[in-house]
Amino acid sequence: MADLGPVATRLRALLRARAEGLLVIDDPRRGLLLEHPRWAGKPWGFVAGVRPGARYVSYYLMCAYADPTLVDSVSPGLRARMQGKSCFNFTRIDEALFAELDALTVRAIATHETAVVAALAGRGTGTRAADGRH
Repeated sequence: MADLGPVATRLRALLRARAEGLLVIDDPRRGLLLEHPRWAGKPWGFVAGVRPGARYVSYYLMCAYADPTLVDSVSPGLRARMQGKSCFNFTRIDEALFAELDALTVRAIATHETAVVAALAGRGTGTRAADGRH
């Protein structure tokens, strides 16, 4: 079985480089998480994360789930790493795929707040109730 430590370290560094304005949670059990400060602790506040597993390292981009058009233009190589709608699994470092994932991460983070506000409005909760203001 491959040593996944370097893969996790590289993906964590990629994610940390994009954490400006977001809350960084480094949890030994859950991995590295980025949350939007407006919705910290809420499921819709989860922006991205890296979680090492036994067989691969998972990289989550929740906005890819909320806005599937974000991944419409990803390469076949990166698409092959997708598990579900918002998770990419890696067993080795691939700088070309990591560069593409970084660019996707930038786009996803930039659209996260707008996607959450739209989703909450569509549920009828509105943003005022969602962020605790009345």
